[in-house]
Amino acid sequence: MDRIYDVIIAGAGPAGMTAAIYAKRAELSTLLIEQNFMGGGQILNTYEVDNYPGFPGINGFDLGQKFSEHCDKMEVERLTAEIKSMELEGEVKTIVTDQGEFKAKTVVLASGNSPKKLDIPGEKELSGMGVSYCATCDGAFFKGKVTAVVGGGDVAVEDAIFLARGCEKVYLIHRRDELRAARSLQTALHKIENIECVWDSVVTEIKGEDKVSSVIVENVKTKEKKELELSGIFIAVGNDPNASFFKGLSCDEKGYVIAGEDCKTSLDGVFVAGDLRSKRLRQITTAVADGANVISSVQSCLI
Repeated sequence: MDRIYDVIIAGAGPAGMTAAIYAKRAELSTLLIEQNFMGGGQILNTYEVDNYPGFPGINGFDLGQKFSEHCDKMEVERLTAEIKSMELEGEVKTIVTDQGEFKAKTVVLASGNSPKKLDIPGEKELSGMGVSYCATCDGAFFKGKVTAVVGGGDVAVEDAIFLARGCEKVYLIHRRDELRAARSLQTALHKIENIECVWDSVVTEIKGEDKVSSVIVENVKTKEKKELELSGIFIAVGNDPNASFFKGLSCDEKGYVIAGEDCKTSLDGVFVAGDLRSKRLRQITTAVADGANVISSVQSCLI
């Protein structure tokens, strides 16, 4: 007879790992499924975390490791597998992975989101050959070279600041004439001499044979186009929810799962936590809060 867990948690970022820790503390039979070899989610790609209480200036990889070590200390059962689909209706839920099928009374969706693509010529073809979505992962390959960051939010500005430490020059390309990033980040950015902001502009094409050699930039107001010669482009224009493996849940217009602070979705026994949940602020602190709240709701469902 197949084992039926009290809860299966899909995703091992801050929300998923927090949920797993709380579930084990509540003595629930728990399975934590993560597609990647190492848990931590997007924080593993963050150079410096300065807004998580108690750990000022810690880098994302080390913080992710601390979450993971806590899970190990609690003896959380973990599975590295790709989730193919989910059957979420009924009293027993089924999770179909490339490592087999697993069943549970409740499911916590904590799969987060992934970097949004520009969907322009050259982006897919040159991915990994100068096109990147993670400055902290790939920035070291461009030491002494010219690069560009596309975007205007916190991540884009953080990426530009990080790259400027090693690159000859960094273009920050933004479709508007002002940034959306926090004021503190903007202040730091404008103090760095080798960062040049390219305002009111979008990248329409990425050029190169076997590696990136330049990008075509179009001014959205004047429609003027120009070519910038560079070796790497880092795309930081937001994220899309990782929601391809489940169906039947109420989602907002962007595809994020609708749920309140109790993390309850539109299906009984199905919960959502972290960046996948439709909410105003997506940060490590809000993901951890969801991870704690969701297990309280799971326990109520199991009574």
